[in-house]
Amino acid sequence: MLVNAKDMLVKAKKGHYAVGHFNINNLEWTKAVLTTAQELNSPVILGVSCGAGKYMTGMKTVASMVRAMDEALKITVPVALHLDHGTYDACRDCIEAGFTSIMFDGSSLPLEQNLYRTKELTNLAHAYGLSIEAEVGAIGGTEDGVTADGEVANPAECKLLVDLGIDFLAAGIGNIHGIYPADWKGLNFDALNKINAATNNIPLVLHGGTGIPDDQIKRAISEGVSKINVNTDCQLVFAQATIDYCKAGKADPTDENKDKGYDPRKLLKPGYEAIKAKVKEKMELFGSINKA
Repeated sequence: MLVNAKDMLVKAKKGHYAVGHFNINNLEWTKAVLTTAQELNSPVILGVSCGAGKYMTGMKTVASMVRAMDEALKITVPVALHLDHGTYDACRDCIEAGFTSIMFDGSSLPLEQNLYRTKELTNLAHAYGLSIEAEVGAIGGTEDGVTADGEVANPAECKLLVDLGIDFLAAGIGNIHGIYPADWKGLNFDALNKINAATNNIPLVLHGGTGIPDDQIKRAISEGVSKINVNTDCQLVFAQATIDYCKAGKADPTDENKDKGYDPRKLLKPGYEAIKAKVKEKMELFGSINKA
């Protein structure tokens, strides 16, 4: 059931749990996330980066695939199709393509320009019934070619964005994309509390969910985070499962006893199952099971 993300995140905020945002990169990833959410009766957000959208031949292709799969699998839990770290043009493309939620990442822009573009896109998204996420205080690491050092957002700047009417906010609190370095200092909970107080309890978003210790995840949820983004975790388990399958010789086309294990439907199945297991693990951690 495709919906925008606002209501599910407001509900999560009040219920002190978080909704998982899981990036999708192809059919197998999408099917894995949707079926797991349905099995666990959990709301879910399907995230699509600009790079993944381009890889899948465009946002219209992605939206059409997700809508068709949602119907074919008879998904009844709330599902938001969300643009992740979108540019201004990508946001407009996703609105036209049939997404139900967008994120405009203007964190690398001067503040005034970020505010101007965010306001314009907020008005447009709401006119079409979409929810919108904005960002201030760039998230560390690299995402679609944009690199940042893991800034801590200014609460006053967060309030300026929230006052524009956005539905949820990604504010940097020391989190980064990708694999966390050994000397990472951890989440800045003092900053999180100040941001939460300054933004009138709007649902907050934690990007870079891979590698953050479970105790910090649980504390972040208890202190205002309602949406947690997961991508690298799924990439890692998908890759490892596929590597293990190939190393075991199951994809060897010269072995007549392997029953055509090189068939892509067989080759990709271990990765599909690995993503399902990882999504279940995260939903348990986030507390979203049976919250649909």
